[in-house]
Amino acid sequence: MFDLRAIRDNPDAFKTAWNRKAAGLGDETVPAILSLDEKLRAAVAEKQEAETARNTKSKLIGKAKASGNEEEAQSLMAAVAGAKAVIEEAGRIEAEIQAELNAILMGTPNLPLAEVPMGEDEAGNVQQGNGWGTPKTYDFEVKDHADLGADLKNGLGQSLMDFEAAAAMSGARFVALRGGLAKLERALSAFMLDTQTGQNGYEEVSPPLLVRDNALEGTGQLPKFEEDLFATTPDYLLTESGDFLTTESGHRIVLENGHYLIPTAEVPLTNLVREKILSEDQLPMRMTAHTPCFRSEAGSAGRDTKGMIRLHQFNKVELVSIVRDEAEGLEELERMTRCAEGILEALELPYRRMLLCTGDMGFGARKTYDLEVWLPSQNTYREISSCSYCGDFQARRMKARWRPDASEENQKPKPEFVHTLNGSGLAVGRTLVAVLENYQNADGSITVPEVLRPYMGGLEVIA
Repeated sequence: MFDLRAIRDNPDAFKTAWNRKAAGLGDETVPAILSLDEKLRAAVAEKQEAETARNTKSKLIGKAKASGNEEEAQSLMAAVAGAKAVIEEAGRIEAEIQAELNAILMGTPNLPLAEVPMGEDEAGNVQQGNGWGTPKTYDFEVKDHADLGADLKNGLGQSLMDFEAAAAMSGARFVALRGGLAKLERALSAFMLDTQTGQNGYEEVSPPLLVRDNALEGTGQLPKFEEDLFATTPDYLLTESGDFLTTESGHRIVLENGHYLIPTAEVPLTNLVREKILSEDQLPMRMTAHTPCFRSEAGSAGRDTKGMIRLHQFNKVELVSIVRDEAEGLEELERMTRCAEGILEALELPYRRMLLCTGDMGFGARKTYDLEVWLPSQNTYREISSCSYCGDFQARRMKARWRPDASEENQKPKPEFVHTLNGSGLAVGRTLVAVLENYQNADGSITVPEVLRPYMGGLEVIA
């Protein structure tokens, strides 16, 4: 959501920013918002004027009757009835316009910062620095992670990375890990959590995996990206005979709207401050969680169909920060990104940092860094973490605020919207992919990175 007064006072700034996000977006959106805003204020003013007239005349009716002036009383009663009709009609118009305005505001992306480069897609992203680490050279033909995982077997001859068994029960884009690979995935998660909590000051949270629609609206996944979410089935009202209760138009009457599986722990972590007013000493607030994540990947048909790069269910260690303002938010973005980079460096995985352009940046972000890890089988870097500063975009949707401490100049400071950030620290599945490919040996075995060996019971090689 956005501050309507800010759009009203400086429409050109919003036009320019949204046009940088997508050609013509600001030229279309700002006039539509201003037009609806004007109609909304007119409807509100008309309703308020009618309410004032109704209240004033209602008080006079009793006086007219007490004085025996029945004609005056009847005239006042007719005026009150007319005012009520105006109030109802103006209220109906107000509700319709507000709904239309909310639909535009909820469906319009955040404003990119001026420092974000222009671009339509990932080709417009800009590498920051020279990257970290040097990709290894191999004296054998490297395999991709899917082939490596399929060739690794347990004592029963079953693949440690089993796509076929997973597909039989769940369909495409699922995997079952066994033995050493399941343990390696768990080791990665534990190492990431221990690092983020023990070294980087994040508080570990175990959040719900099912959320209602208002939580997803708060962080910006709804209504824009509903097709990429997995929803549970709603509960419907039933008659005593077990039939569905329906409206006159034939629609089933919903008792419970159901839930959505989280696409990322960003959703429940950020919503922990929903409709709260935090004190200044509670900020910055830093939280982390390791959760399964669920995405339909509706917009990725045909992309990364082999292997673990793009699954419907995957594990991720998420980082979320709640801060006071933009200056602190941009400092926190650098800090958060370094916390994610530290994991890659500890695992000795070559990577690079990319500043995303306006066209490749997420819906709710104002500035985003992607970390891309080297994958030998693809001879290129692939995204493994995305860290974003969202400004007060999510906070306005969630009504999440903070109150500055009182000062001599201001004894009762007003609450202000917090600013939010989120990032991957890291995507566990993709990190597993990177470890398998970068640590593969000629015989198909996998050397366990040194920092993970304490989590693997001292195991040095998965063979």
